Amino acid sequence: MHAESVVRQPLVTGGKTVHDITNDICGRVEEKPAKSWLLAMAISLTVLVIGGYYVGQLLWHGIGEWGLNKTVGWAWDITNFVWWVGIGHAGTLISAILLLFRQRWRMAINRAAEAMTIFAVICAAMFPILHMGRPWLGAIWALPLPNTYGSLWVNFNSPLLWDVFAISTYFSVSLVFWYIGLIPDFASIRDRATTKIRKAIYGALSFGWDGASKTWSRYETVSLVLAGLATPLVLSVHTIVSMDFATSVIPGWHTTIFPPYFVAGAIFSGFAMVLTLLIVTRKVYKLEDYITIQHIELMNIIITVTGSIVGVAYITEFFIASYSGVEAEQYAFINRAFGPYWWAYASMMTCNVISPQLFWFKKIRTNIASTFVISIIVNIGMWFERFVIIVTSLHRDYIPSSWAMFYPKAADIGVYLFSFGFFFTAFFLFAKFFPVINMAEVKSILKTTSEKTDK
Repeated sequence: MHAESVVRQPLVTGGKTVHDITNDICGRVEEKPAKSWLLAMAISLTVLVIGGYYVGQLLWHGIGEWGLNKTVGWAWDITNFVWWVGIGHAGTLISAILLLFRQRWRMAINRAAEAMTIFAVICAAMFPILHMGRPWLGAIWALPLPNTYGSLWVNFNSPLLWDVFAISTYFSVSLVFWYIGLIPDFASIRDRATTKIRKAIYGALSFGWDGASKTWSRYETVSLVLAGLATPLVLSVHTIVSMDFATSVIPGWHTTIFPPYFVAGAIFSGFAMVLTLLIVTRKVYKLEDYITIQHIELMNIIITVTGSIVGVAYITEFFIASYSGVEAEQYAFINRAFGPYWWAYASMMTCNVISPQLFWFKKIRTNIASTFVISIIVNIGMWFERFVIIVTSLHRDYIPSSWAMFYPKAADIGVYLFSFGFFFTAFFLFAKFFPVINMAEVKSILKTTSEKTDK
């Protein structure tokens, strides 16, 4: 019996050379900002300023500006926090886990995904800081600092404190990982610089990179070490975030399925946001030869798998509640599906369970327009998932007289817009002034995965 392995599709198309890669990626940094970039930047800055007004109002008047009440003490603030942390998961997974598994297709998308991770984690961190009411005091006392107030220590048994350590560690490792990957590319821009200012800026950013074999050896060693450190963080960060709910005794939260369920959901929403950003970047910067249909298809497959895991988790939650025999637990899930917030539950199920199943069809998962639309739908669904978990579990507790509905106020929407404005402003600045694709890594796979190898 004779069998031949299928020839894999090239990861770099268009017959690119090493020189072409440098020109294509560095050229986007060196050229003047395009009108489309300026328009997008103006829109994101406008959103940032509008949101900044509501953040100012919140800091001046307090969190009473939000639509919280005596029953629903957590709502959009914690919903947005968990949502942004989830979006930040794809970058580290692409960079660290796929690096350890030697997946070459990650090399064209890891840079943008890592940047997205850093900006998303900053957006996530702003919500618990703002929820402190007086962040200039609370942000300090969230840390276990020696003091003379008794001594006054943080509660180490609280998962909210675990969040502080988990997210700060995740942010630090992700930032170092991202920046180290940028150093060789900064050196390429430095060497091509035509002005003294540009040469000085990128020279400082490149830390004197000389491209020697020993330098490359150290670079690869550090990348592997950081990948090994970052890999457990992919699993631990959203596990600890899920414990904000799972360690409580509130019906609908008190369940051991939350850690794996939250991690799968985070990867699911993270890859969706990576697709949303890269499809636009690919078109605007004309990077179709580097971010190919194969890249998009592989990310869609991951979305299908993680979306299916999330769907199974939804069904499992209902089974656990019915099997438990605990009346309050059973009511919590009935209330989710058929109570006053049924529309949020229906949106969650439609966006997160049904829409990703369309990617089973190759024509859809290799179609740019359908992928872009579904990636946005998935992140809308993941926001509704966090809203359903948080608000529907709180608004009807054990005492019917204390039942209440949550209605967002202008400040809720405004602070959420502020996070969007910051995220997209930061990403647009990154895409203009930093190389959006890892040139060094793409060059390393050019000989084995470009179209020229087939000729």
